[in-house]
Amino acid sequence: MQESAEVAKRPLDLILYQLIADERFYSRHYENLLKAKSWGLPVSEHMKKCGTFEEVMDFIRVWDKKRRELSFDIDGVVIKVNALSQQKDLASTAKSPRWAIAYKFETERAETKLLSIDFQVGRTGAVTPVANLDPVQLLGTTVKRASLHNQDVMQELDIRVGDSVYVEKGGEIIPKIVGVNIEARKSDAVPANFISHCPVCSTPLERKEGESAWYCPNDLGCAPQIKGRIEHFISRKAMNIESLGEGKIEVLFENGLLQTPADLYQLTYDQIFGLHKIIIDEATGKEKKLSFKEKTAQNIIEGIEKSKTVAYPRVLYALGIRYVGETVAKKLAQAFSSIDALMQANFEMLKQVDEIGEKIAESLLNYFSSERNVKIITSLKESGLNFEQVIEEKVLTSNKLSDLKILVSGVFSHFTRDGIKEEIEKHGGINVSSVSAKTDLIVAGENMGPAKLEKAEKLGIKIINEEELMALLKD
Repeated sequence: MQESAEVAKRPLDLILYQLIADERFYSRHYENLLKAKSWGLPVSEHMKKCGTFEEVMDFIRVWDKKRRELSFDIDGVVIKVNALSQQKDLASTAKSPRWAIAYKFETERAETKLLSIDFQVGRTGAVTPVANLDPVQLLGTTVKRASLHNQDVMQELDIRVGDSVYVEKGGEIIPKIVGVNIEARKSDAVPANFISHCPVCSTPLERKEGESAWYCPNDLGCAPQIKGRIEHFISRKAMNIESLGEGKIEVLFENGLLQTPADLYQLTYDQIFGLHKIIIDEATGKEKKLSFKEKTAQNIIEGIEKSKTVAYPRVLYALGIRYVGETVAKKLAQAFSSIDALMQANFEMLKQVDEIGEKIAESLLNYFSSERNVKIITSLKESGLNFEQVIEEKVLTSNKLSDLKILVSGVFSHFTRDGIKEEIEKHGGINVSSVSAKTDLIVAGENMGPAKLEKAEKLGIKIINEEELMALLKD
């Protein structure tokens, strides 16, 4: 929130769930938390160290019943591996640790009335139906709106304006309608139909074969798509221009200053100083003035300038190419060290990259075939953004694994998983994260996933253990 006085009224508190230090006091997660607690830090009073699976399930059953007695809302229990050495071996995916998993309680449900249905357009042009509800309390918050996802979901629910509907929070966060109380339905209720034209620009909607969403194809003239692409571009995981946000982007768009992300780098202080707009504060429902005063305008210009130091993989992600998320952007940046090399790649070259399938390859080719997109990239390059990967020159121990795509899976006796991966890279190998026809070799430890093992055997991929790998590197 921008109003510090409003924040000060809220009794914010925190609970710490992990102690991270250069030198560990203990080798186990639970003991580290007890150490933090002994210092007076706020650690949960309700954690427990379990020795068996049944103890874990008993803990879950207890808190499924007692959770409403807590002074805060919870949606489940997190089960963590205690030994820090095992946490390190298990490592993490791009989004979450492999050494922790959440058990979600059955979500609470509320019944309320469907007042109307709006249709929203996202940055990719996807049109999402959103239900406007008679306000209802659910897990400590007032729910007024809930997603209906797409046309198929609407038809499956056979939903009608005026219906009494059941609302849940998906993952205890995002409200969604999960059913209709048919018995309470009025006899004259009419089925809700999905729209045929964009609710913003009136362009006829299109639906691609095999997809559930309807799209507005007017990506150059549909305001939510234009603003959505810029909002994605400035987001924290992309260019991270903190001084801008959804409200300010809208003001700049309405004043004709922004149409593409490249326009950000043409903004000047004089253009934006003094701009303003009256907006509705979602928290209070009251009107307030969003103004580009001296400090605000200065911060925006400085934030845009600072973003020129963002690394190539994040710039690539910021472009908002369909299906190119953070992980895919990193893979592409590793495979093609510059945007020019990526733009020149053909379908087969793209498919050779680990985890890049036909859908992503086609999306990339479609994006770079657009003259407008190429102009945007050219303008961004001229503004000084990083479109080349800075590659640190590595001195290889040998070329024994040169260009071999190797998967490391399981738990090892003599090395950590990261240690084995480092050895593979030192000898010219390439670490991959999944089994595919492109995988050349698998280094397997204990408890390798059965699905990976079965797929590897079907594809005839050679599997060795850590001793065999070390012997191979010594020869």
